[in-house]
Amino acid sequence: VQLVESGGGLVQSGGSLRLSCAASGFSFSSSAMSWARQVPGKGLVWVSGITSGGSAYYAESVKGRFTISRDNAKNTVYLQMNSLKPEDTAVYFCAIPRGKAWSPEYNYWGQGTQVTVSS
Repeated sequence: VQLVESGGGLVQSGGSLRLSCAASGFSFSSSAMSWARQVPGKGLVWVSGITSGGSAYYAESVKGRFTISRDNAKNTVYLQMNSLKPEDTAVYFCAIPRGKAWSPEYNYWGQGTQVTVSS
């Protein structure tokens, strides 16, 4: 299993970023996928998940601002992040959830991509 995130960076408050996660080594189209984030000294926090059928779920803190999507032809999951806030600053990980798309536990995750939002 390999999950490779990209698209992170430095953005001003109110700006946007689009994260991508290229997946390989498993049946991507049959798997729910998640995005989680981590700040220094804390554990992974679930941000969003998408089922194999495309149903999307969001943490309350990002609902209305972030959009998760997937392209099964490209084995890629995306996270469009709009109206970014300084508190969104974290390392963002693509992950295969253990169970449902909203599960806070994961079987696999990538190396992460840093998102920094300046005020």
